[in-house]
Amino acid sequence: MNNFTYYTPTKIYFGKGQISHLDELAEFGQRVLLVYGSGSIKRLGIYNEAIKLLNDAGLTVFELSGVEANPKVGLVRNGISLCRENNIDMVLAIGGGSVIDTAKSIAAGTCYEGDVWDLIEDSSKIKNALPILTVLTLSATGSEMNKNAVLTNTDLHVKASMSSDLLKPRISILDPTYTFSVSRIQTAAGTADMISHAFENYFSPIRDSFLSIQFGEAVLRTCFKYGPIALNEPDNYEARANLMWASTNAINGITKSGAEVGWCCHPIEHELSAWYDITHGIGLAIITPRWMKHILNEKTVWKFAEYGRNVWGITGGNDMTVAEESISKTASFFFDELGLPSTLSAVGINDERFELMAESAAPSCQKGLVPLSKEDILEIFRASA
Repeated sequence: MNNFTYYTPTKIYFGKGQISHLDELAEFGQRVLLVYGSGSIKRLGIYNEAIKLLNDAGLTVFELSGVEANPKVGLVRNGISLCRENNIDMVLAIGGGSVIDTAKSIAAGTCYEGDVWDLIEDSSKIKNALPILTVLTLSATGSEMNKNAVLTNTDLHVKASMSSDLLKPRISILDPTYTFSVSRIQTAAGTADMISHAFENYFSPIRDSFLSIQFGEAVLRTCFKYGPIALNEPDNYEARANLMWASTNAINGITKSGAEVGWCCHPIEHELSAWYDITHGIGLAIITPRWMKHILNEKTVWKFAEYGRNVWGITGGNDMTVAEESISKTASFFFDELGLPSTLSAVGINDERFELMAESAAPSCQKGLVPLSKEDILEIFRASA
């Protein structure tokens, strides 16, 4: 079991009506930048409720809307300018992971003298950040309790992340009822995203980090159980609540502590998002089963067999048989039960940039359960086509 440091400053308010705790933002100052997306929070009434609570607490609210999926650095730069011009004290994100990552990037960029993209290229330059607060409306990325923020630079065709403990939100409000209206495809893609987060930590060569492994398996079983229920019963509180909490815990560090390993599927998918702006969870669902098949061998079969037996409850057979069945069940879950696209061609991606993307992703795929070369990634892309 590896040495590790586990730190989180995030206070979670989980459950119905917890948005009432927005009055606590007054302890961080008086001027808040509210960041949100296309306006769904207005249609759902969350916006009006939040504004009233903030005003009643004596806060002055400035707004930045228009956050897109695969958040863009251009909007972040606009937000930084707003913060500097208006002496903003804190940044409040109401939305899903893209909104929260935008808010985090603004919070760090406001306190940095250079361009915010510098922080993507070198996170050690993050020396300070405005306080970050969140109200979650989509279960997927876990950004409400982690130290990462992912941005896309459309000019460079690069999607990458910055990472710092200073990006961990101070307060995150998680009300599962806010996810009742999330569309079927977003629910499915979000479930795939949280499963991938758990996988990236779970498929580690470290065998003796028993508790972290158990945490990861619990997250996976939760997603496999409640994802289909949420699809078929969108207002099922039990399903939405368990998915929301699984999403948070899949990537807040609890499932990797003592068994840290480099990620591979996310760097590969980031190439797809950067070039084609596809939904992150869909890209992960397409890539992941092919990655699993590619790295399955006599040296890794023990981990896939452990996954098959402990998560899917597969009994009988030798390790290789169990491992292969577990991969088959994973693919069936993504493509049949969640109904996600099963190939890159189904989302409009051909092989034109496979080699370019594989070369770009390879340096970030060297510390996984099986390090991947450019040729390995090319084979995964081709198998996903």
